[in-house]
Order: sequence, then C-alpha cells, then structure tokens
Amino acid sequence: MSKDFWLEIKHICKQTGARYGILHTPHGDVETPMFMPVGTLATVKYLSPEELKEMNTGVVLANTYHLWLRPGEDVVAANGGVQKFMHYDGPMLTDSGGFQVFSLADNRKIAEEGVTFKSHLDGRKLFLSPEKSIQIQNKIGADIMMSFDECPPYPCSHEYMKNSVERTLRWAKRGKEANESSTQALFGIVQGGEFEDLRKYSAEETVKMDFDGYSIGGTSVGETKEVMYKMIDYAIPYLPKDKPRYLMGVGSYDAILEGVIRGLDMFDCVLPTRIARHGALMTSKGRLNIRDKANEYDLRPIDENCDCYTCKKGYTRSYLRHLYKCDEGLGKRLLSIHNIRFLVKLMEDIREAIKNDRLQDFKDEFFEKYGLNTTNPRGF
Repeated sequence: MSKDFWLEIKHICKQTGARYGILHTPHGDVETPMFMPVGTLATVKYLSPEELKEMNTGVVLANTYHLWLRPGEDVVAANGGVQKFMHYDGPMLTDSGGFQVFSLADNRKIAEEGVTFKSHLDGRKLFLSPEKSIQIQNKIGADIMMSFDECPPYPCSHEYMKNSVERTLRWAKRGKEANESSTQALFGIVQGGEFEDLRKYSAEETVKMDFDGYSIGGTSVGETKEVMYKMIDYAIPYLPKDKPRYLMGVGSYDAILEGVIRGLDMFDCVLPTRIARHGALMTSKGRLNIRDKANEYDLRPIDENCDCYTCKKGYTRSYLRHLYKCDEGLGKRLLSIHNIRFLVKLMEDIREAIKNDRLQDFKDEFFEKYGLNTTNPRGF
C-alpha cells in the first residue's frame, strides 16, 4: 500500500450518488471525477507539459509497453523518473502494458508465467510477466501503477472468460508481491467481460487483495455502450467506497457522464487527441468537422463558449481548416488543445454539478443541447 496516496470523498451528489473528491498523490492533489490525457510515449501528442498544466489537467498517463521498448525503463529512471523525463510536475499513471501486448504484438503465446510475443517495432522476441511489468513501472516511477492482466477478446465464451479472470487474479497477486515501492500506488483490475457472475467474482476477489484503487477493464473493446454500462453496473457494487474507481480507455462525453453517475472517479482515452488529428472537434453544440467545406470562409472560433487557447486567441475555423488541409503540425496542436480542454472543462462542470446536487439535471441539459437521446446517446 502506498503511504502517500489516498482518495478523500468530499461530497456525494444527492440526486445521483456520484462522488466528488480529492485524490492525494506524491506529486500533488487532484479533484475527482477527472479525465486523464494519454501521453503514450511520455508525451501527449503535439502538446507541451506547460500547455497541459494551463489546461488544468491533473493525472497524465504514460505507457509501460512503449517506454519499455523505447527508450527503456533504465533511461527513464536515469532521468529521475517519468515526471522529470518529460518535464511534467503533476501526478502520472502508467498502465501495465497488457493491453498493448494483446492488441499490438504479433505471435502472442500466453502461459501461466506471462506472455511471449514479438515486438511490433522490430519483431524481436520479448517476454512480459506480472513481475516484469511491476519492475518496469517501479523504474518509470509514476504515482499510480496498474496490475498486469490478460485482456481477453470480445466477444468470447463464458468458459474462456472464466479462465482468463482466474489468470488475471493470479497475476494480480504476483504483481502485488513483486512491488518494491512504498510511494507508488498499485491498482487492481476487474475483468469478466459481459458476464455478471464473473464481474462480481473478479471484483470481490480483487478487492480481497487490498489494492490502492480499482480499475474496470475489458470495456470499450467493441461492445455497445449499453453492454459497457452493464459491465460497470456488474462490478461497482463490490468495489470499496473509500478508494478510487477507474474506467479504462473511455473518453466519450456520454460514457463519462454515465460512468460518473455510476460512481466512477477516473477516465482516460486517446480519443480527444486522436480525433483532433483527423479534424473532429468537440464543441458545446455538438461535433464539428473542421475539414468540412462550410468552414472555408467561417471566421468564428471553433466554439464561442470555449476558454481554450485556440478559441480565446481567435484562431478561425477558416484558418484551422487550411492548416488541416495542408497537414500542418500547428493545426494538429491547436485542434488537440481544444479537445483536451473541452473534456477537462466538462469534468470541471461535472464536479460543480455534483457539489450542487444536480448532476442528473446537468446530464439531461447536456444531452439535450447536443441533440442526444438520454437513454441511448450517440456520443463520440
């Protein structure tokens, strides 16, 4: 258990039961619920650490698998840890590398010891185990580490998922025993797919190991939003109320709102920067595609209600379309700044709604403004 990490619940929304809290970490306190930008290679694509701080980001993610391959965990450690390496002085989280092993690597072979696979970069043979994942994360030095889990395919049979859950539990125990840090928090991961009995079993058995926080994994892997919400509902009742709850890999505004109402505290996704690089923008009036012909002579900012650098400085849709059409790096930066700030601001508004006991009203108003169906929304 980390001695420098805990969640302080400050208010429970009377309307929904959603939680507002303060997450205390070795690199500062951050408010929850929160959205965490993804900096896979110790950088959020096209953005500087200073820009992230100006946008009021809290926790930023880095990826264990990618930093292990390049530049290597020893290089990061020699720089004083990932915060000093990338010049970000706020809290950081590293995932276990498991998702990348199961989604990127070639010729995977899963055994009880771990996973043997070939690097997606150069084809060399590699091996990652629960112990190795934690050892790498100890050297990278982020405030929050994730247990190494098996990421099963979706859909799969109940029998396959049961065996996968059992292996993930055994791996979680081994990883926890291998952790040599008293300052880094370690989260357990709840799996179980779309099966209610397995989600319950995975949650209960993971909680018995007494992790610093708990993640709901195996979501946003091809299932519908309705199935994803059931996965959350199947796990949430069995997770401790006094520890952070993290929904991995989810960044659409509808799913974030649904997750917060269900009692989740932390979200991450590459979505805002990835779609920005393809010209898609989140705005207070819905989705905007900057590449559309209608923006060619449009002298307005992306969103007149937005306080991000791109909008405040008056960069016009016309100019941003030009940059996008020319594949200019500045355009990708400006669009990424907007989308990250949009989600960070959404979380600020969500926290205010929780504190004012009106989160359900906020959700209904938000969905109506976007023209979304509150029971079956079409978010990003």
